[in-house]
Amino acid sequence: MATEPPESDEIPDSEAEWRDRLTDEEYEILRNRGTEPKFSGDYLDVKDDGTFRCAGCGTELFDSDTKFDSNSGWPSFFDANGDAVETETDTRHGMRRVEVLCSACGGHLGHVFDDGPDPTGKRYCINSVALEFDPEE
Repeated sequence: MATEPPESDEIPDSEAEWRDRLTDEEYEILRNRGTEPKFSGDYLDVKDDGTFRCAGCGTELFDSDTKFDSNSGWPSFFDANGDAVETETDTRHGMRRVEVLCSACGGHLGHVFDDGPDPTGKRYCINSVALEFDPEE
């Protein structure tokens, strides 16, 4: 069951507030559009039932039943929860990719590619650091 996105007053208004809320690693990924090293993330091999949330604001992003092993080195999902994420073109590093952002707080999550499994054909390639996991009780 999806929860409402956080109230706008719960989302920091300044980068100083984000720095206070997030760890250095979370800040680098979510606010500076960084990438964690391949095969290093805490959620890469999680197969438990539950919900993956934005580490920045708590918005429910992905259900565990959409997670799959892509062998890419990052947690991968074939679908996102409703309108929990948004995308934009990313031309950094001499590449043209589609960046995935949390629609509630604008945090950088990762990228999406068109090489995923059915039913969507999408592979949301997401940094573990950008996520929190709530196991199903």
